[in-house]
Amino acid sequence: MIDRLTLHNFKAFQHAEIPLGPLTLLTGLNSSGKSSVLQSLALLRQSHESGDLAVSALLPEARRAGLRTSVANQGFLLNGELVGLGTGEDVLHEDFTEDDEKPPIGLAVDEGPYHYGWTAEYEPEQNLLPLLDADLPDTSEGGRERPAGPEAVTPAFFTAPFQYLHADRISPAEFYPRDHQVAVGRGFLGVRGEHTVNFLRHHRDSTVPAGPLRHPKAVSDLLIDQTAAWMGDLCPGVDIRAEAIKGTDAVSLSYGFQGTLGATRRRRPSNVGFGLTYVLPVVVACLSARPGALILLENPEAHLHPQGQTQMAMLAASAAAQGAQVVMETHSDHVINGVRLAVKQQRLAPGQAVFHYFRGDGAGVDFVSPQIDADGMLDQWPSGFFDELENTLEQLIG
Repeated sequence: MIDRLTLHNFKAFQHAEIPLGPLTLLTGLNSSGKSSVLQSLALLRQSHESGDLAVSALLPEARRAGLRTSVANQGFLLNGELVGLGTGEDVLHEDFTEDDEKPPIGLAVDEGPYHYGWTAEYEPEQNLLPLLDADLPDTSEGGRERPAGPEAVTPAFFTAPFQYLHADRISPAEFYPRDHQVAVGRGFLGVRGEHTVNFLRHHRDSTVPAGPLRHPKAVSDLLIDQTAAWMGDLCPGVDIRAEAIKGTDAVSLSYGFQGTLGATRRRRPSNVGFGLTYVLPVVVACLSARPGALILLENPEAHLHPQGQTQMAMLAASAAAQGAQVVMETHSDHVINGVRLAVKQQRLAPGQAVFHYFRGDGAGVDFVSPQIDADGMLDQWPSGFFDELENTLEQLIG
C-alpha cells in the first residue's frame, strides 16, 4: 500500500508530502489540486507500463552521497492510456523551486519501509520528460542484502491490480466494446469504464469473497448478483444483464426491475436514466478489487441522489476494509458523511480513513487533514470544508 505521495514542481504543487491510507478522500474547491494527486499516481503507472519508467537498484553508498543516476531513454510519459497531461510546460508548477532553466519535476511514493522516487528534467515542449535519476530502496541495512535484480525493488503499485476511473465515464448506450485483451487479459475497466460491461459479462460467475464487500441482500455471492445488490441500494429492485452480441465485437447492457407483479420487461440503459450506467464502473471496480489493488476514483457520486452517494461511500469503505487501497476525489458531503458512518459502524478503523482538504489561491495549494475518531467525529472543520449548508441556513434564518 502507498503510505505517502511526494510531489515536487508538479502542477499545482511546489512541494507536498501527502499521506495516503486504505481509503483516502481528496476534497476541496475546484482547481485546488485534487485531480493532480490522482494524475500523478496514474502518470507513474502509465510510464512504467509503457516501459518508459524502468526500475533499477541504486547502490546504497551512492544514495547516501546524494548522487543521481542517469537513466537513458527513460522518463515521465505525459500522454497515454491513463492520463493526457500535455507537455512539460503544462505540468511544471508556476513557482518552481529551482533557479535552473530546466527545473526538476519529482514524484515519489513510500510503501511501508521503502521509498521510491523519480526526478525528471523539465522540457517545455516534450511529452516524455527525460528521467534524471531513480531513488530506490536501500535494503542493505538491518541485515538484509540488496536485491539482485530490478524485480525485487519494483514498487508494488506498479504491478498490483489497478483501476482509474475518470469523472467523465460511460453514458447510456446500446452497445459497448468487447475487447478481450483489456477487459479479460488485463482486467482493466478503462478510464471511462468503457470495458465494464464486457468485464462483467466475462466475470459474471466469479465470486465476491466473504467479507465487507458481500452484500447481505444479494441472491448469491456471484459478481453479477453482488453488483445488482449494490446497484439496488441506488435503485431498488434493479437487476443487470451483460451479453455478447453474436457476430460482433460488442456487448449489450440491459436492466430489469422487480415490480409488484414480478419482473418487468428489460430496458435499455438509455431508458432508465443516466445515474445507473454512470455508477456501474465504480461498483464493479470496488467489487472486483482484491487485497493489494489500487483504485483511483474521480467523483464517484456524480449523478447519484444523496442516499446513493452515502451508499457509494459505504462501498468504497468496504473495498478498503477488504484490502484494496482506494483514493477518491469527491465534492460530496454525503460521501464524507458516509465514510464517517462506516467508521462509526466499525466497517473501517479510524486510522484507515484519511481526509485531505485542499485550499488554493491561484498560485499554489496547501492542505489540511482532519482526523476521525471511532465515533466518526472529525477533530477540525476548516473553513470551506463542506460548511455551505450551515452558512446558507445562517443567512436564511438571520
